[in-house]
Amino acid sequence: MQKTVHIIGAGISGLSAAVRLAQANYKVHVHEATQQAGGRCRSYFDAATGLTIDNGNHLLLSGNRHARAYARSIGTEAGLVGPARAQFPFVDLTTGRRWKLDLGDSRLPLWVFDAARRVPDTGLRDYLALMPLIWAGTDRLVGNTIPCNGVLYQRLVQPLLLAALNVDPPEGSAGLAGAVVRETLLAGGQACRPLIAREGLSAVLIEPAVKLLQEGGASIRFSQELRAFGMSDGRISELKFGADAIALGPDDAVVMAVPPRAAASLLPGLKTPSKFRAIVNAHFRFDPPKDAPPIVGVVGGLVEWLFAFPQRLSVTISNGDRLVDMPREELAQAIWSDICKAAGVGGELPPWQIVRERRATFEATPEQNALRPGPVTQWKNLFLAGDWTATGLPATIEGSVRSGDRAADLVLAMRQG
Repeated sequence: MQKTVHIIGAGISGLSAAVRLAQANYKVHVHEATQQAGGRCRSYFDAATGLTIDNGNHLLLSGNRHARAYARSIGTEAGLVGPARAQFPFVDLTTGRRWKLDLGDSRLPLWVFDAARRVPDTGLRDYLALMPLIWAGTDRLVGNTIPCNGVLYQRLVQPLLLAALNVDPPEGSAGLAGAVVRETLLAGGQACRPLIAREGLSAVLIEPAVKLLQEGGASIRFSQELRAFGMSDGRISELKFGADAIALGPDDAVVMAVPPRAAASLLPGLKTPSKFRAIVNAHFRFDPPKDAPPIVGVVGGLVEWLFAFPQRLSVTISNGDRLVDMPREELAQAIWSDICKAAGVGGELPPWQIVRERRATFEATPEQNALRPGPVTQWKNLFLAGDWTATGLPATIEGSVRSGDRAADLVLAMRQG
């Protein structure tokens, strides 16, 4: 007999759980409080630039196994595009120096032995100094585990960990940083090829999942905010949506894939991260140079990563709390100045949009990481998903999908039990 599961939240963690369970022949009902799917991983038409832009610039890597498997399951893996080889161009805005980090295509980090492929002015000993990160506990600080200074730190480690942790790296969790290093730099170039949804996050990762679910008989209801759970006999027995309520059968399951604040409201006593950091994204309507790489690492400026899309140049600035109250036009002009230097372009400020997310990710510090709950709750048919749960990674798309897969696997284990 077909089992039923209710997914609360249509962000990418909820959708990945929904797709996995629908393909396992579950009857799937998705309930989303807002008017659109995707959460922070979505695209929308922006009138200021006249373009469809992403809510945030998200970079995937070829080693993100769960995210790629999710895209494959909805038929859109080909929409994640990138260079054939794991190469990352960098520019230092203070000196004007440019270089290319070439991680190759091996399963081993052989690039560290080749001076022509690693970060300029670094030696093998610099990379060996990063080894303590690999086995560090999540309760340790990055700043107490590896040297947070020197050429390698400034030109590679700091930009990488800042983007992954969304905190100043020395204050971040060494264990979470180590997980990033293990799954990227230590895994060789084969795991580090950059992948970007050039046609937009929604077009590649969200809308195809919604369509697949609906065509398979799943229901997806928007503007349906869960207000409370009904509970009895150690399980969730009812979902309360304002005036509406849905009674659950004895074998029904629930995956709650909502932000931490909503989760704590629905489940009083649930431990969740309580401190968050901002991310600032900026988008400019401007045709990139024909030879522009899809992504450039930027050192020594306000901007950290520059993305080239059709008709658009976009940037991401992590740990952006200092910028959330800066006047928008002043911020746009400062960012455009950095872009002109990094991309080798010029001209007046083109049409632009600034997207500032004050609570973009939880603080990836030891203190906040310790507050992340696992997927299992005290109710035997309720499981948690989301990048803020204990995925072993910082708040990333890979972590989001991994959490959805894990919650789905727990639902499947219920049936087998």
